[in-house]
Formats: sequence, structure tokens, C-alpha cells
Amino acid sequence: MTGERADLRNQQAQNFFNKGSAAFERGNFDIAIDLLMQCVSLSPGFSRARKLLRATQIAKFRKEKKSGLTTKLDDVKAAMMRVKIAGLLKAGKAETALIECEKLLTLNPLHSQNVEMAVEAAEAAGHPEAALFTVEAAYENNPDDMELLRRVADYYMTVGDYTKARDAYVKLNAYLPNDQTIFKQLKDAEARVTMAAGWEEAAGKKDAYRDLIADKDQAKKLDMQAKAVIAGSDADALIEEARARIEQEPNNLNYYRALARLLSQSKRFDEAVEVLEAARKINAADPELDRTLTSTRISAFEAKIDAMKEAGDAEGAAELEVEMNQFIFDDLSARVQRYPNDLKLRYELGMQYFMYEHYDDAIGQFQLSQRSPKERIASLYYLAMCFAHKGQRDMAVMQLETANDQLPIMDDLKKKVVFALGKLAEEAGDIEKAFGYYKDVYGADIGFEDISERMERIYKLRQSQQG
Repeated sequence: MTGERADLRNQQAQNFFNKGSAAFERGNFDIAIDLLMQCVSLSPGFSRARKLLRATQIAKFRKEKKSGLTTKLDDVKAAMMRVKIAGLLKAGKAETALIECEKLLTLNPLHSQNVEMAVEAAEAAGHPEAALFTVEAAYENNPDDMELLRRVADYYMTVGDYTKARDAYVKLNAYLPNDQTIFKQLKDAEARVTMAAGWEEAAGKKDAYRDLIADKDQAKKLDMQAKAVIAGSDADALIEEARARIEQEPNNLNYYRALARLLSQSKRFDEAVEVLEAARKINAADPELDRTLTSTRISAFEAKIDAMKEAGDAEGAAELEVEMNQFIFDDLSARVQRYPNDLKLRYELGMQYFMYEHYDDAIGQFQLSQRSPKERIASLYYLAMCFAHKGQRDMAVMQLETANDQLPIMDDLKKKVVFALGKLAEEAGDIEKAFGYYKDVYGADIGFEDISERMERIYKLRQSQQG
């Protein structure tokens, strides 16, 4: 009977999936979500259903244009749901928590805290593919979030999709060429892809496995590539090999990225820039390529500045540093023009405006970048700082209170937000409110900025007022 019940549940799940797919294709997202939720409730391991559910949740979320009040109410509801889910996880009810997470993601499938909670539940329930679909969907909607991409790559490795893992690590390696952990993970993924292909080719052939481990030249190359620092003849050999690959496949951008990475590791930044500029001629609308080109150009500036300082040319180094800062600003402005929907770039440009005290321009960028789950809280903080510098304290407090409400843990960013609220309250003469904010920061980190001095001053003020 147990087997019959399982078969019945599987058939019911399949029926829900079929109906949910049809509803999704017709654009009936609410119906599709309801049907797919029933499907994954019956069959938590039904990967295709969960992947389609995630796509439907995102499609519904993007289609809806909620008012500010509705969004705030949803945020409050989501916060309460996260508390409930955390309780279920603590009680060991991971499968139930995972179902509740699907309801949570229906509210907002891209909110960073919702994503984190869903991933935690999926891992606890033993469904790594569910965790993968969650971070994969979040990354697809925030393609410049390298932390999300890193997690996507790790989950690809966990579920055994080594080809996709390799491709993800290639992007990460191009963005963070000096991160040796990513580099080693890339080599591991490449080795697994090669091994899988080799074993497939060797399947059924007597003693064919010997050929797979007999390629000493390839082994030597892997050893060279796995070194933390590649230099001298090893670097030259790998660079020449990378150039040869580009000659064979001149439209493969991954080869250009790999060559640029090797050249950067060898401090040959000008050559790396030339390689990346050649890659941009193949694809002029690749934001990751643009970002790598920018970071490489900055590295070239920094290397020249350091060389000038070592040579005792302090004046020349200072002039070049001014030129570098101007390049950073101009480059960011140009990339924002090319990719106006890239909210991370908006945030970075806002920081440039803020640094140069162009507060109105900074406000315009931060108001846009706060739409990104990744940049939202930092954007709210710097919005507040802009308003504070303009003397608009009420506006500053409003941004900071919004940020504070969305930060459940007293981490470094929350300390900055709460400390700023305390300073504004103190400047307004509200000593009790300032004391409350300062006390929270002081209790978490006695060494934060000048919190000790402020607490001592506030204590004295309170005593004088009470006396």
C-alpha cells in the first residue's frame, strides 16, 4: 500500500505540474504559483516544478507595480514569516520550513534576506537543487552580484553540473583574478569536466583509462596553473598557450579573459588592457568584461604610481593619482550610460558623487540603487548622509529608520546606521533618543568610532538634566 500511495502522490504532483505549466504559459501567475506550490508540497524533490515555481514568482513580482505602502507592508509580513521559518528550522522541521519559504519568496523572490532564508531551509531539508534554483534566479536578476555568482558556482559543483560550474568560475576568475580560492575551484571544475568527457570517451575501451592519466604534459600545465603565484617561464608558457587558443578561436571571450588574467598576474597590465579591449570589439555590451577592463586599468595606474613613489617622484605620483581618480569617475559615468539598469553601477557612481560632495547628484543615483536588494541598505545610509550634509535632517532620519528596520543583526552596517541616528538626535537636542541609539552601538562594539566619548558626554548631559 505504501508504494501505491507514493505512486498516487507522484501522479498528483505531476498533474499539478502540468496544470501549473499551462497556467504559467497563459500568464496566469497566481494560479500557476498555487498549483506549483501544491506540486512541491507533494513532491519536495520535484526539481523542474521548483525551478518553474521560482521563475513564476519572479515573473509575478516583476509584473506587479506595488505602491510604497504595499511594499512596506509586504516587508513587515516577510519579516514575520522569516521569524516563523527560523523557528521551524530550529525545531528540526526543515521540510515544513521549505514550504513556508516558497510562500515567503512569493512575496519577494529577490529580497536578499528571503533568498538567504530559503537557501538555509533547502540545505537543512537536503535539497541542494532547491537552494541552487533560488540563488541562480537571484543572480540572473542581479548579474553583477559576484557573491551570488560564487554561490551559484558552488551549488553547481554540489549537484554535479561541472560544465556550468566551470563557466561560472571563469566569470568569477575574470572579475577577481587574484583570488586563489576561485582559481583553484576553476581548475577543479575544469578537471572534472575533462575527466567526465574522458571517461565517456573511454567507456567500453579496454585499458583506455590509462590514456587518461598518461598525459604528462597536461598534468604539468595543471600544476603550473595551480600555483599561487605564476612567474617566469611558467607564466610565459601559459601566456603563449592562451594566445594560441585565441588564434584558434578568436571569438571565444573566455580565452581573452584567461589571457588577461595571466598578464595581470605577471604585472603586465598594459598588455592585459590591450587584450580586453580586443575582446570588447567582439562584444561591446558585456558588463562583466567592462568591469574587468576597468579594474585592470586601475591596476595599471596603481602599479605606475607605486613605481613613481619608489623612484622618489612624489609629485609625478600625485599627478597620476589625480588622473586615475578622474578616470574612475569618467569610466563609471560612461558605464552607467551604457547599462542604465545596472543598479550596482548606480551605487558606485553615487559613491563617487558623494566623495566629491556633489550631494544632489549622489541622491539621484542612490535613489535608483536602493531598488537593488544587494545595495539597498547601503544606498539608504548614504542617501541619509547626503540629506544630512544638505541640512535636511528629517529626510536623513527617515532613510536611516527605514534602513534600521530592515537590519535584524547589529553588524557593521547597522552600527553605522544606528550611530548616525544617534548623532542626528544629539544634534537636534533629543538627548534621550540619542542615548538609546548610542547605547545599542556601545553594547555591541565599545570601540566603534568615538562611541565611548559620546556615551560619556551623553551620561553627563542626562545627569545634569535629571539633577
